[in-house]
Amino acid sequence: MKEDNALLIGAASSGCGKTTFTMGLLRALSRRSLGVQPFKCGPDYIDPLYHRQAAARESVNLDTFMASADHVRQLYAHYGSDADVRVIEGAMGLYDGYDARRGSAAEVAMLLDVPVVLLVSARAVAYSVAPLIYGFRCFNPQLRLAGVVFNFVASERQYATLRQACRDAGAECLGYLGRNADLTIPSRHLGLTIEEQRQTERLIDRAADEVEAHVDLDRLLAAATVATVPAASSRPVRCGSAATPSAPSASATTIAVARDEAFNFTYRANIDALARRGRFVFFSPLRDRSLPDCDLLYLPGGYPELFAQQLSDNTTMRKSIRDYAEAGGRVLAECGGFMYLCCDIDGRPMCGVLPLSATMDGARLHLGYRQLTVGGQTLRGHEFHYSSVRPSACPPDVRRLVLQQSATGAPVDTPIYKYKNVLAGYTHWYWGEQPFESLWNI
Repeated sequence: MKEDNALLIGAASSGCGKTTFTMGLLRALSRRSLGVQPFKCGPDYIDPLYHRQAAARESVNLDTFMASADHVRQLYAHYGSDADVRVIEGAMGLYDGYDARRGSAAEVAMLLDVPVVLLVSARAVAYSVAPLIYGFRCFNPQLRLAGVVFNFVASERQYATLRQACRDAGAECLGYLGRNADLTIPSRHLGLTIEEQRQTERLIDRAADEVEAHVDLDRLLAAATVATVPAASSRPVRCGSAATPSAPSASATTIAVARDEAFNFTYRANIDALARRGRFVFFSPLRDRSLPDCDLLYLPGGYPELFAQQLSDNTTMRKSIRDYAEAGGRVLAECGGFMYLCCDIDGRPMCGVLPLSATMDGARLHLGYRQLTVGGQTLRGHEFHYSSVRPSACPPDVRRLVLQQSATGAPVDTPIYKYKNVLAGYTHWYWGEQPFESLWNI
């Protein structure tokens, strides 16, 4: 059987620098003229944006809560079919999932039979990493440990001790990243301005330089050898071309998708699922003057609070969206898109479709998987936000529905708001596998 290269970057715990190492590895492999397909474990929408910039290719989420095992395998095979190397960034610690190890990066690695490169923090530790590495190597024989990379290494002397610890634990040491303040990700607001994009580009290049200097890429690729992923029926859309509207047809449903600096939290599989349902077009609530003609409007999450004044100043766009919703147009709004439909964000007028005010006052993290069952179908998604909403004087009569549960089935107070054909709330839904149309039946 032909062999190829794939690996999952796991970590002993959160805070080990997975994203920095992943960005550096993606860029270093790309410098070798290899086609690198990035993936991200879990529901994260931000790390895939870093992946896209580092590898010049759209990243894809692999999530074993939001999708079935078969669907995760299909995503991995489809989007990785024309890549030379597939790199999966884990989430949190290697075995940390939504319910013990269920939903963890380790579960994804074993599901796809992908070897793991374990990233271990070398802060304030030396030979004591040996039993930790031994534990990860031996804990589950189904998980293949390709080797170890250390991060935050202070000196060559410390690294020599860490290499000895690896040998004694029976694991291969593949290299390290030094303790370098220049490798710190400065902000989670990726790409909101040209200067931030330039800062991120410099960070990626520095991380790649560090990887090339101190990680044995040849040994890493040799340790990450796997059976070739079966060819998919069609190849994935390359980075950049996903932003090109699909060709129109006489009978196609037209779907308008908000995409700009304020609205950019989307799942790749969701966008491709929309493309299969009809013609779709991207537009910018920040810069375009009005909503394109459409049969469905999708307002994804993002950072509308950071662009509240600019969104507010675009009065013609706000009015066109409000008129579309009042005329019975179908709207699906998630998190940041939901905030945009409110009357205001901290006093700055928004679309005024929902009788709510969004605010960052008293910002508090709301986080977790969400699910609901409608018409015999279970829809799943994820909630991650700091803002909140409160009643406003806007006139529409809106139903507030609380139907959602956590990953373990516990009721959660995360409402869905319904007004005419508008569905809005904080949950980012995943419909790459289950159709989202059933949402309108609630």
